[in-house]
Amino acid sequence: MIYWFAILIAVNLQTSFLTPPFGFALFYMKGVAPREVKMQDIYKGIIPFVMLQLIGLSLVVMFPQITLWLPNLMLQ
Repeated sequence: MIYWFAILIAVNLQTSFLTPPFGFALFYMKGVAPREVKMQDIYKGIIPFVMLQLIGLSLVVMFPQITLWLPNLMLQ
């Protein structure tokens, strides 16, 4: 159970790095992007990735055995 919760927190944190207002990864992308790329373009570009993250997060919540498969295999 503790492994599931830790992985749930990690996936949630990974999602938070891509979403405003504290999307640190967005500011890193802006720093390496050419000057003509606006922050709005970066915000629009992350939408599919955030959707994938949310789908992954919901799968981890609904099916904990997805995340517990490898730890259970290692602890046997």
